[in-house]
Parts: sequence; structure tokens; C-alpha cells
Amino acid sequence: KIPPSIISLLPQWSLFLIIFLQHLSTITSTHPTTHRPPTNQTDNHRSIRRESRERTPSIPQPSNSTMRLNSAAVVAVLAASSAIDAYVHQLPRDFLTRRTARSSQLPSGPLSFGVEKKDRWQNMKDLSTALSMAFPLKEGEVSNMFEGPRPLVKERDACGVGFIANTSSGEEFGTHKVLKEGLAALDCMEHRGACGGDGVSGDGAGIMTQIPWKLFSEYRSESCPQPGVGMVFLPQNEERRNAVKKVIEEVCEKNELKFLGWREVPVDADSLGPMAKAAVPSMWQMFVKAPERLNDDEETRDGFERTLYLVRRRIAVELHDAGLGWEDNNDDEVYFASFSSQTIVYKGMVQGCVLPQFYKDLQNPDYTTKFVIYHRRFSTNTNPRWPLAQPMRVVGHNGEINTLIGNVNWVKAREKSKTLPAEKLNDLVDAENTDNIVMLCNTQDVPNVLEPLVDLNRSDSANLDAVFELMTKSRHRAPCALMSLVPTAYENEPSLRDNPEIVDFYKFHGGLLEAWDGPALLVFSDGKSIGASLDRNGLRPARYSITKDGTVYMMSETGVIPDLDEADIVQKGRLGPGQMINVDLKSGEFKDNIKIKSEIASRHPYGEWLAKGRKDVDKLAFSEERLYDDATATFAQGTFGWGLEDIGMQIQDMAGSGKETTYSMGDDAPIAVLSERPHTPYNYLKQRFAQVTNPPIDPLREGVVMSVAMTLGKKESIYQVSEKGARLIHLKSPVLNDAEMERIASFAEPENGAFKQSTISTRYALADGPEGIKKAIDAICDKAVEDVRNGVEVVILSDKAAGQSEFEESTYIPPLVAVGAVHHRLIEEGLRMDTGIVMETGSAWSTHHFACLIGYGANAVHPYLALETVKQWHGSSRTQSMMKAGKLKETTLDEAQQNYRVAVENGLLKILSKMGISLLSSYQGAQIFEAIGLGEDVINTSLKGTTSRVGGVSLADIASETVMMRPESASEKAKLTNYGYYKPVPKLGEYHANSSDLAKLLHDAIGLDKTVSAATNRDEVENDGVKPKSVANYEIFKKSLESAPLANIRDLLDFESDRESIPIEEVEPVSEIMKRFCTGAMSLGALSREAHETLAIAVNRVGGKSNSG
Repeated sequence: KIPPSIISLLPQWSLFLIIFLQHLSTITSTHPTTHRPPTNQTDNHRSIRRESRERTPSIPQPSNSTMRLNSAAVVAVLAASSAIDAYVHQLPRDFLTRRTARSSQLPSGPLSFGVEKKDRWQNMKDLSTALSMAFPLKEGEVSNMFEGPRPLVKERDACGVGFIANTSSGEEFGTHKVLKEGLAALDCMEHRGACGGDGVSGDGAGIMTQIPWKLFSEYRSESCPQPGVGMVFLPQNEERRNAVKKVIEEVCEKNELKFLGWREVPVDADSLGPMAKAAVPSMWQMFVKAPERLNDDEETRDGFERTLYLVRRRIAVELHDAGLGWEDNNDDEVYFASFSSQTIVYKGMVQGCVLPQFYKDLQNPDYTTKFVIYHRRFSTNTNPRWPLAQPMRVVGHNGEINTLIGNVNWVKAREKSKTLPAEKLNDLVDAENTDNIVMLCNTQDVPNVLEPLVDLNRSDSANLDAVFELMTKSRHRAPCALMSLVPTAYENEPSLRDNPEIVDFYKFHGGLLEAWDGPALLVFSDGKSIGASLDRNGLRPARYSITKDGTVYMMSETGVIPDLDEADIVQKGRLGPGQMINVDLKSGEFKDNIKIKSEIASRHPYGEWLAKGRKDVDKLAFSEERLYDDATATFAQGTFGWGLEDIGMQIQDMAGSGKETTYSMGDDAPIAVLSERPHTPYNYLKQRFAQVTNPPIDPLREGVVMSVAMTLGKKESIYQVSEKGARLIHLKSPVLNDAEMERIASFAEPENGAFKQSTISTRYALADGPEGIKKAIDAICDKAVEDVRNGVEVVILSDKAAGQSEFEESTYIPPLVAVGAVHHRLIEEGLRMDTGIVMETGSAWSTHHFACLIGYGANAVHPYLALETVKQWHGSSRTQSMMKAGKLKETTLDEAQQNYRVAVENGLLKILSKMGISLLSSYQGAQIFEAIGLGEDVINTSLKGTTSRVGGVSLADIASETVMMRPESASEKAKLTNYGYYKPVPKLGEYHANSSDLAKLLHDAIGLDKTVSAATNRDEVENDGVKPKSVANYEIFKKSLESAPLANIRDLLDFESDRESIPIEEVEPVSEIMKRFCTGAMSLGALSREAHETLAIAVNRVGGKSNSG
């Protein structure tokens, strides 16, 4: 029996009859055959060969099976295959020619998508080579595949960490007891680390202490009581090691650091595991005397510390130039674990208990210290290495930095904006000059002078440590630097109600510096104080105890000090979200959260500065005045890519109830680059989410720690605090309306802040053609650079058209392309920190659009057409009728627009929460997306640094696609196209892989009768209502999948084996294979009880194993 739904799709019967006769003899169904286990080991490693699929492939005739014709199956197979042809023939001609027409403009590499679908990938002869290319290879390149920045895809940590400090016991240089207790605590943190496959090597363990001057007494003198000490990992090869030493000595001598000598660190290599031993560096310490002309305050030693810091970064450059530097896969590693006159780091690729066995110094009673920071590493997504063990140079970090890409981008922009001439970098000795270098000189983009400050090839911990270290070398004390980098959720915080100075501190620094956000416990020391702080969510454990003798113990959990007597403890506590403790290493004073933060915040009158300079834009009432009439509004919507679904589903839900439209998980429509429908550039980007250990934030229950507030204006230096840093425009919301745009404009008046502003149109003449977009992009970037150099602090990029005539004569640069291009161009010119960018656009209505714009640099968005659409929707007779009938909640026009904004804001918070980010200001510019189907010129122009594993459309293609969305004309009766991106639309809508007909075919193939269920009569029906399986129906199902339009990247791939297929008789029976299947542990928070039980029942029925979770 042929289903009526299939009959309705059949093409002309004459054609069907011809095809039917042609294929009749090849349609078969088979009886099961006998299987037996593989006969040898090789059979377990077989590859599958599959011939390249054609549009109407025949089903091969089995050689060893009983054949029987199934005419109903024949009819259904042909119907299924011809249904696709019918679908294609019904497409408008412009859609069919869309990709083909632009193919000549695309590169001809195997990953170019601008060719006819049936011809795609025909030229892919070497799959392994093709998969290493994102874009056509340039001369000399082996691969240009960019899978994403290392911290996003590889380097992450989840660890145990703590500190011990006692400044009152012992003599000037502390006691050995503090070190022993620290090593014991480190050993007790073993369960928080990880070890290698050899069972001995570790992901990493280490300590930071005061320099053990008694141990190094032979390198001290009256003229140099505290030299600079470097802990250096050198190559094992003696010749290479000597060459490295020579370079280090020469750089020190050039910078007036008198070299006092080398000390080979006593180690026991036999204590290492095989993996650690194979990669262990040669451990050495170096000693240098402070320059004679250094006007250094011995009390703080800041000048000497800055010189050591800058010389260390200079050494890295010289070693790299000499081919002696530490490269990613180089076993001969050269790495400075520390270089200071106050602190030293011993660390390695070992377990905690092995550290004192390997470093014999740690067993020496002369090793005394007033403090110790200990760290046991659990490396996530990467192989452990010696330099990646912690503590770093100033920080021990347990957690992840989820905003890292944005943080690094902004650090680069901030360094680029520094104005001190590069010549100043030649003098790394003079105290005043080194002070100016760290505060005013670009220390990122001078690779011939200093090692770059940040680098996405390093781990998140290493980058955080680098920025934190630079801030401590400026005029920030360590607690101040950490308060700025990892701020608490100060708004509406009850514990800060009586300390407005702390709130003012966070308001001031929050405008200058985006938070390094993510779950983290940070232990730190700059040699002057030691402390610990939690992230704003408090997602890592941190407890502390204080004993009678003044010792402060801070640890990830209690019980790590085996001999600690409970009777000796005078105070206990735990760090809450965003809280900090600190110990002054000179006075020994313990400072709790409020005391240390109040002390830091009271150093400057932040409240006064904010009252004078900061301008606030609160949420204002929405305008009810229409921007366009209905005909022009509909034409504008079509021009900007809106479809009927966007209004009927998204706008209705967002404006009507203040919530996003709820969809099912998954998307069965083709990805944008393979779609036959026009798409906005947003659809080529996929949001990346946290992949590691941290839980997502709950934006509903944890909203107190989240914020969508943003700023506009020039951001002053974070290294040099001054009153000018308070002069910013603070936005309560990144979604602006007309009144708020006018409010911002009013700040341009001299008496109201004098925030100079400019509006740059992103529209260009339609007559310029697709290639005109490149010229238009250059024009807006040049104008933005010129304006900012002339003092403009707010740049508004606008695609608004005055009326219908302008819409008809011009097109626009898609806002994502425009804002990304301007953002990156300003970074290149060192001007990005001098201005804020507002995107005024008609092409932003869903939360994904806003996330893309902000993620690529926009400070705020004015969605004028979305608000205009809300007005149009609210005023329509259909909406008013639904409100009167009770189908929609009655709202005023102002309430509807407020609802829309609330929905966007909550949607942004939801996106942030999945990445483990709390602040939209940290998400800005973070570019946490992956591009699928965008070409090299698009990435290089607007999306620099974005992960892109395949090539795709060019800027000219995007311009053509933008114009394709335009309606033919404006009229009162005109309607938007229903593209069917979300819900299938017969005939003209987007193709969807999961159709009802396809589901029916699969159900029939496996014998599922959906009319039978536990709620009806399943238990009373034979075999629980499951019908006999149908091989013929499964062949129909498979055939329909093979002949379907391309929808995903995997549809472009075929297996290409280098061996013959394995005989089916050599394959294990299905029953044996299924025994290896199991369901993973999933919490009830992730899946419902019904889903758990269904999975358990199913996997047990097939002979597998279930996990309760």
C-alpha cells in the first residue's frame, strides 16, 4: 500500500514508469545471514569503502542471499527519490542559481563551496590534505587549518592550591617548618591532580616561596645582600645549554646586571617517572647583582624587580632570535620559572610527593621561608609539560578563564594604544624609565625587544599570570591588581553596604578593564604580600585557618596539614564568592575581605572622580512614534533578511511575553553555506560553549552575579590610575532605544561631558555591485580611524535609510561585517581603547544577532527596525484581536517594547551562562564563535582570530546574498517571505532533514506502530505492538537519505579506503557487538527521569550496560 503522502509527490507517471522498469530487477530484500567472529587480529581494524554517491544510485544486488521482489518497495523508493527532484524543480530560479552564479568568484580549492552541489568535492583526491586546509594553501604552506586558540581547545587546568604564611616565627628569612608544612599540604592535594600513564609522572606540582637566602649564602655579600635569582629550565644537551647560558649572560651584562654565577640545582632524576624523565630539562639557578646606577628604594625594591622582569622578557627575544627558545614541541626547553629578588618557584611534571624527592634543596634545613604557595595541577585537554606546572611567576590558579580570547584581544588593543616611543625600551635599568615602560610603552608588539605580553598559544593561567605580573610591576599592589582583574559582584551586595569606597573602586575599574571571568581560586604573591581570592561565583572551594603562633593556612579543603592541632586554631573561615584574604609579609597582619579591599579602595577618591566624570544612561521610555509606514517597514524588513517566522514566532513571543521563542534541540535545516536560501552572516557563526569542568551559571537563580551593563568612551590606562579614568558613559543595557540614543547624543555638549561623537553610514550604492562592498568597508574603516584620531569617543555605525527611495537606491554592509571590520581596524591603529562603537541596525532581532555584534566589538546596539517591527506587530488588527480574545496578554506599546528588550537581555545572559561568563563586558570582543562556510577575506577583514575549519563565501558573495533578500517592490499588500528556517514549509520553504514522511519510513522499517503505547494497549498486543522489521522499507529510508540535499559538512564526505571490504562472515554477531555499548553517567539535572529509564531499558534490552548517573 503506497501512502497518500508519497503519491502526492510523484512526478509525471510516464517518467515514473520508465524509471520503475529500469530499476525493477535491482530492488531486493534479504534474509539474515549467519555471522561469525573475526578470525584474526587484523580484522578488528577494517576501513569502509563507499562509492561516491550519485543523485539516483541503484541498490546493489546481494550475491549470497535469497531474492524476492517487493513491488511496493520499488514504488516507494522511486517516490522517495523523485520527491527530491520535485522539490528542486519547485524552487524559484534565483535560488537555484544563487550558489552557481558566484562560483567563479571563489577560490578553486577543494574546500570552496561556490560550485554546483552535485560537482562539489569531485576534485578532492587526497582527503588528508584537504582536511588540513581552511583556505587554499599559499606557497610553502602545509596546512592552514585553524581549529581555535590553544586555550579554547587545549590548555586548561583544574587543580588543588593553597598557601601557608608565618612572618613571626624564625629569624629574618623564616623557618624550614613553613616549607615542610607546605610540602605536606601539597602531598595531600594529590587527589586534585593527575598522573601520567606510567603512574609516577604528574600533570604538575610546584611551590613558590621567599628566596631561601641561607641556602644561597655564597652568592650574597654586603654590597649585594639580596641579588636577583633566576630559576631556569635549560636544555639537557650540554652544547645547546652552554649556548643558552652565553646569551643569558650577554643580555644581563648589556643591561648592567652583574652576573654572579650559575648554580646547578641538585636533583634526583631517578625519582621521576619515565614520561617526566624523558622530557626533564636541566635545572639551573642564576644570580645577578642590581645595576650600580639603579636608584632603587631598598624598602620596596620596585626598580630592581622591574629591571629583572623586563630583562627576562628581553632574554626570551634574544634566545628566539638565536634559535634557542622554547618552542611548542621542542624537548630542549628554555623557560624562566621565576626571576626575582623576592620569590622563587620550584615546579615540575611530577606528583606532589615526588617534588621534594626530585629537588633536593627542598629537603635542606637551610631552605627557610616565611611563606609557601603550593599547587597540584590537573591538566585538561592537553599533555602535561614542565613549564606548564604551577605556580606561575605570581599566581597559582585553580580554574578556567572562559573570557580568555576577549581578554587577550583587549590586552593587545590596550598595549597598542600606549604612546611612549619604542626608543624608551632600550633602557631597562633606570627606575623612572622602567616605570614608564610598564605603564606607557607598548610591551606587546615589539617582538624584537620584548617577549609579547600575551599569546593565545599559552595556557589561560599563563596569560592571566602575565597580565597580573605586569600590573604588579606598575603602581598596583598585588591585591589591587587582582581586584581589578577578577572583580566581585558588587552591585546589590549586602556586605558592601557600609563600604561605598569598595563599590566605587569596582565601578571605576569596571569601566577600564573587562573582567577575567570564569570559575577560579587564585593564590598570589608579589613578595610583599600573599593572598587568595575567589571568582564572583565562588565556584571553587577555599578555606583558611589561623593558629596561635600567627600562621595562616589557606587550602582548597581542610585536613591538608596532618599535624595541625585543633586547639591551636584561633580563627577559621571560608572564602565566599568574590572574597579575598591577604597577609602582609612584612608586618604579618592578616586582612580579611573588607579590610584589604577597603584599604586598597581608599588609596584614591574614586567616588569623587565618578561623580564628576561618569555619565549614566538608565533605561528610558520607548517612543510610540512610527519610523516608517507599513509598506516601507515591510520592505525594510525584507531587505535586512527578516522572514515571516521572525515576526510570527520571535517578535510575537519576545514582545508579547518577554521571552525568547522555545525551540526543540537540534537543527535539521542545512547550514547556511549549503542552504539554497539567502542567509545573514550571523547564520554562518556558531556559538562555542565551555567544554571543560566548570558548571554553567544559572542566569535565573544566580542573576545577582551577572550583568549586561556596558560602557562607551575613551578607556584610560589600567596601569596608571587617574581621575580621567572615570570619564565614561555607563549603559544600563546594551539594547538602546531612541530616547537613550538621544541621551547619549546630549553628552556631546561641552557643558554635559563633551563626549565627541560621529555617525558613519554603512550603506552604499546598489549600482556598485557585489564588489562594491570592499570599497565601502574600507571607506567606513578609514572614516572611523580619522574620526577617532580627531577625538571622537563614540562612533555610531548606522545602516538606517531615510525612506523608501534610499532603500531602493542603496544596499548596506551587513552589521556583523561592518562592526568587526571597524573594531579590528581600530585595534591595528592603536585606537580601539579611545572610543566606543554603537551599531545602529535594522538587521538585528534575535539574541544570537546581538551576541554576534557584541562578541565582535560593539559596545551597544540600537535595533531600530526590531523596535519598529514591535510597533507594527502591536498595532496590527490580528495582534489586537488575539489580546482581546485572551490568546495574548494585553500590553501597552511601551510594555511590548520593554518586553522585547527584556527578552534580548535574558537571552544574552543565557548565552553567557553556557560559557560560564558573568559579565557582558567580558564577553564583548571575545569572539567565542566558530565560522562555518566563511571565506578567507571575510575572516581576515571582520572576524580575525575566529576558528574556521573550512572555507566558504567571500565578501562579494555576502553582498550578493544581502541583495537577494530584497523584495521586488514596496506596497501595502506586500508580505515577507516565509523561508521556513524553523518550521518546514511545503514547496518553497527550506529543506528539513527530519520530515514526517521520512520518520514514517523509518518507523515502518523498524516495525514501530505509533498508535500503540503504554498509555493505550501495548501490554495486551502481541510483541508489545512491535511489527516485523522491513528490510525493503529500510532500503527506502536509506535511499531517501542518500539522495537528499546536502545539509551538513559530513554530507560532503565519503569514505575512501585503501583496502578491500571485509567479508560479512568475518564480522562479529550484532549481539556480541552490542555488549560493548553503554550509556554514560548523566545527572537528573541534565535528563528527566523518563529519559533515564528509557535509556536504561533500551540499552539493557540490546545486551549493553546502563549507568544510573
